[in-house]
Formats: sequence, structure tokens, C-alpha cells
Amino acid sequence: MRKFATGFLSGTVATAALVAGLVMGVKKKVIDPIDQQESKIDENRKKAQRKRIAR
Repeated sequence: MRKFATGFLSGTVATAALVAGLVMGVKKKVIDPIDQQESKIDENRKKAQRKRIAR
């Protein structure tokens, strides 16, 4: 019974670490570039609006 509990606990910890790594990888590869692109678009929109008002 003790070996089962130890194996179950180590498997659970390993699975949790794998899922956490997967989530962080997806965030870094997919979500962060989208957020950066959106902020760049907003920044350019603000600059264009300032240029229109300055004329």
C-alpha cells in the first residue's frame, strides 16, 4: 500500500508539473504575441489620432 501511495503522489506531482509547463508554454507562444500586437496597434492608433488633431 505504501508503494502505491508514493507512486500515486509522485505521478500526480509530475502530471501537475507537466500541465503547468504546457500552460506556460502556450501562454508564451500564443497569448503574449497577440497581446503585444494589440498593444502595438493601439499605440499606432493613438499616434495617428494625435497627428490628426495637430493639423
